[in-house]
This record gives sequence, C-alpha cells and structure tokens, in this order.
Amino acid sequence: MTERGSIIYLEDVTVDFDGFKALRQLNFIVNYHELRVVIGPNGAGKTTLLDAISGKAKPQSGRVIFGKDIDLIPLRENQIASLGIGRKFQTPSVFGNLTVWENLELSVKRESKGVFATLWGKSTQAERERIDSVLGTIGLAEKRSVRAGALSHGEKQWLEIGMVLLQDPALLLVDEPVAGMTDQETEQTGQLLQSLADKHSIIVIEHDMEFVRQIARTVTVLHEGTVLCEGPVETIQSDPRVVEIYLGRKKDKAGVSG
Repeated sequence: MTERGSIIYLEDVTVDFDGFKALRQLNFIVNYHELRVVIGPNGAGKTTLLDAISGKAKPQSGRVIFGKDIDLIPLRENQIASLGIGRKFQTPSVFGNLTVWENLELSVKRESKGVFATLWGKSTQAERERIDSVLGTIGLAEKRSVRAGALSHGEKQWLEIGMVLLQDPALLLVDEPVAGMTDQETEQTGQLLQSLADKHSIIVIEHDMEFVRQIARTVTVLHEGTVLCEGPVETIQSDPRVVEIYLGRKKDKAGVSG
C-alpha cells in the first residue's frame, strides 16, 4: 500500500435507513498521515460516515476505497479492521476489573489467542516492548498497574486509544473523544492525536470547537448527509453557510451547537 495519495476515498456514497438518507452521494477523501476533523449539526451524518468506513453500515450505492484499490463495501467489520482500520467509539469500552497493562495486553493478543489465553499466558518480550511503548504514548506509564475502572474518564479514553493502536491501524476513526473531559484532559487528548498523525491517518468527529481549533488541519463540515464545505478552521468558522446551519444554533460552552 502506497504512502502517497488518499488512504480512504468515498465516492457518491448513499446510506439509506428506511427512507432516511443519512449520507447522500457523499464524496470524502483523507490522505495518508492526515488529521481530519469532521463537524456538523446532529443528524448531519458524522457517525454514519465512520460506520460506512468501518463496515457497520452498508451503503446502498457508491464506493468506499481503502488504500490503493481495496473496496470495503463487500467486507465484514472484522475483515475491515484486519486491513488496518481501527475505531475508537465515543464511550470507552475498557475492562474495568483489569489493570491498564492487562487491557493493553488483551488487545495486542486478542486476535490470535483470545481472552483466556491472554489472561493466563505470558506476553513475549516483543509484546511487552510494544505495550510499554504505547503506555508512553498515551501517558499512562505510571498507571500500568491501576485497575481501569479507577481511571478518570479522560484516562479511560486514552487507554482505549492505546488498545486500538496496538492493532496497528493505518487509519484511526475517533468519535467525539473529548466529550465529558476536563479542560486539561481535552488539551492532552489534542496533543496525543496530533502526535499520532505522524504515523497514522486520523478522522476525528467532534462538536467542541475549542478542541477543533486546537487540533484541526483541515475541517470537513457535513450537513444533511453531504459535504457542505472543507478547509482550515478559520475559513470554516467564517463561512456564512456554516454559521447559519451549525455555529449559529443553540451554543454549548465552546461556542458551537451540538
């Protein structure tokens, strides 16, 4: 798979749920090592976009191309994940009774050995080194022996990002990562995602415009299942169409509609 050009390409993608078109002939491209932020009002199709890429939702028409020429539409979710597409959902799904280390260990060994083998078996030296590296990346090295259930909300989010990273994704899909975080956790999450863009392509769905301003390189605005506009965050915020359909609605603490 080449490292130039687009890593994911959606062409004329329509996703229809019993007559409701969550995506309408959507065209969307993200390049290798790009950090793309997608915003838009509720119902704009943001989560459905991630669903269409990850295989959770199947388009009725169009193409979803990963890498050079891999058509994702016929593939199951697990097949898509194995190609190098990792997804971080909004609500962290960590194992609260296991330690931070055990959660990561389970993730790195899940495919080949399963839950019980992971918990009862011993990690290889290479696996331990990978986990140590990820612990440093997500900022939880000092909490490796802490049970995940005792972590703060932000720390749980970072742990799950680490679990996804251990699956070696080329493309990382992240849905509203800073919802419910403190200001400090939000800033640290932005720094984490920016650092990951050196080795991964990342699509972030977000509502918090303060966070978007922190991390965004290119912003895509969705509206009624299609791309309204794209560009730098400063350009997006001043676009009168965005102000009308998104920024001008009832505002949250960050100055953006939900």
